[in-house]
Amino acid sequence: MSIKRLFICCNKDNASVNICEHMVSDGGWEDHESEGVHYRTNGNDLMLVTDERHITTDNLDQVASSLGFDPDVVIYPSRHSAKSGMPALTVHPIGNYHENEFGGMAGTLVKACPTMMSDCLRRIKAICDIPEYNICFEATHHGPYLDKPTFFIEIGSDENYWGRDEPAEVQSKVLETVQESNDYPVMIGIGGGHYAPRFTEVALGYKANFGHILPNYQMDGREDEDIVHCMELAAAATGTKLAYLHKKSMKSSRATAIKALGESIGLEFLRSEDLEPLE
Repeated sequence: MSIKRLFICCNKDNASVNICEHMVSDGGWEDHESEGVHYRTNGNDLMLVTDERHITTDNLDQVASSLGFDPDVVIYPSRHSAKSGMPALTVHPIGNYHENEFGGMAGTLVKACPTMMSDCLRRIKAICDIPEYNICFEATHHGPYLDKPTFFIEIGSDENYWGRDEPAEVQSKVLETVQESNDYPVMIGIGGGHYAPRFTEVALGYKANFGHILPNYQMDGREDEDIVHCMELAAAATGTKLAYLHKKSMKSSRATAIKALGESIGLEFLRSEDLEPLE
């Protein structure tokens, strides 16, 4: 059975519009209007078009449900902003380990979609022939809040790239073909920086799927109780008890302590040696 996917096209986000327009231009989409809601359908997929800012507009999955569409996963094509302006193609889960400065609910993670999100990363890597683009996971961050499993797929990192055809074509092709279709181990990622290089490397090199990612900056200066709570949030919202620790991103003593905290709540830590390489 095909997965029912809900795409969110945000008119205030030119990268979101760019990716969605590339998807629509490939055909098969039909436009609809219902009680002021603009949406498109294509087989089992629905694309909701909104004028609201997506990271601060919660529960758009419920809007889709009001149209008679119950999605299995929600996907946000979006722009990625970074001061570096570095060209990037990224995917990431959403939610807030602590404050909700950028939408969503404080201390709340949205359910991850680890298999589809990780497959997107691998598909981007496989078809992107633009060498300057950094292809990576990002750590869990920002809103909105939804009940359904959700992830963002983005073009970064500034206005010089958001409107370009080449990266939008890559992301649209990935979204047109991606389905949840493997039984690789599902893990949370713990440690590292915001752009999660180690977890990106593992997902691109091994049969492994990542859900929520808890970076060092969300743990630094926090009490053990807080760190344990963040791990619990990540594991529950990913639906796993498996974890991968980026040990080299922290001092050895810190890595030992973080691993012990995870094991105290039943997490099982895997290493690359425990995973099967991709063919």
